[in-house]
Amino acid sequence: MVLQNYVILTPGVPARLHFTEHHLQVVTVTDPVTGRPTPKNRLVFQVDELNNQPVVSQYSTLSQKHAADFAPFLVGEKYKDYDFIITVTGTGFQTEYRVQPILRAK
Repeated sequence: MVLQNYVILTPGVPARLHFTEHHLQVVTVTDPVTGRPTPKNRLVFQVDELNNQPVVSQYSTLSQKHAADFAPFLVGEKYKDYDFIITVTGTGFQTEYRVQPILRAK
């Protein structure tokens, strides 16, 4: 991808990310069941490294379960001290994320 403003995970392929900051954002999405616009919270990270290469990008999730993977690292921005290897599998409501935090060398 030329600009790579957003990190898009390839199913079954681990991606190594490093985050520099985060925020919560309210976005309006179309509910797949009702077809109506619905506000949802999204966790957004700024990414400065993807697979050990410098980038200026974002990684975001609407999944409550996936966002919970990062909950212990949000307080005090502890995620800055880690790389996260994220592997996605499945699609739609059966999407699963495996997250492996790796402490960065200081």
